[in-house]
Order: sequence, then C-alpha cells, then structure tokens
Amino acid sequence: MSAKGLTYDTGALVAAERDDRLVWSLHRAALARGLSPTVPVGVLAEGWRGGPQPTLSRFLKGYHVEDLSEASARAVGALAARAQHDDIVDVSVVEGAVQRRHAVVTSNPTHIRKVVFVAGADLAIYAV
Repeated sequence: MSAKGLTYDTGALVAAERDDRLVWSLHRAALARGLSPTVPVGVLAEGWRGGPQPTLSRFLKGYHVEDLSEASARAVGALAARAQHDDIVDVSVVEGAVQRRHAVVTSNPTHIRKVVFVAGADLAIYAV
C-alpha cells in the first residue's frame, strides 16, 4: 500500500461484515503502519444497520470518521455536478480521498473510477 492511507466506501464496510479477506488484509496493513482508515460520515450511515454487528464493530476500531463540513459539502456537490454522478456518498469518498491522498476501498470501482477521473486524481482503488 503506497497511498497515505485508506478511505472506505459502504461496500468496504459490507465486505468487512462478511469477513472478506482482502478488506481485512488492507485494514490490518493500514493499522500496522499506524494509519487510521477514514470512513466518511455518509458511508457510516449507509453501512451501519444497528443491532449487534460485532464483526463491523471490530473492523471500525481505530478508524477516523470524516464529518461533512459546509466547505466539504460544497466541494462534493461541485464534483458531483462535474462527474454527473448523483450518489453523494460515492463522491464524498473520492473528494476526501483526493484531499488526503488515500487509496479507496470499494465494492463499486466503476463509479469510483469515474469520479476519480473527473477529479483529475490518481488514486489507487481496491475492489472488494
């Protein structure tokens, strides 16, 4: 992992909940490097279903939740318009990852690549 960290989309949380080997491997590698993976607040809202989710709770130990400030919301909205992509959570994942120079862990690499391309960024994308 040569990126400065990992940003998870909802698919990464779902993959962690089902014990996907790749997502757990990436997660452990980030933690071993002293990096706190980032979960945008919208991703957490989409991925958390309440009730006991012990596997996901274990996965989220040591993570950083990224709030959506007004400035970030404006940047996400502008990027969504340029990308013609209406999934604000996807766009917020990319916008934050670009700012932090993170790799993105996703179950939908096609959508993420589209937004990354429009953002003019070069990010690693891990499909889980």
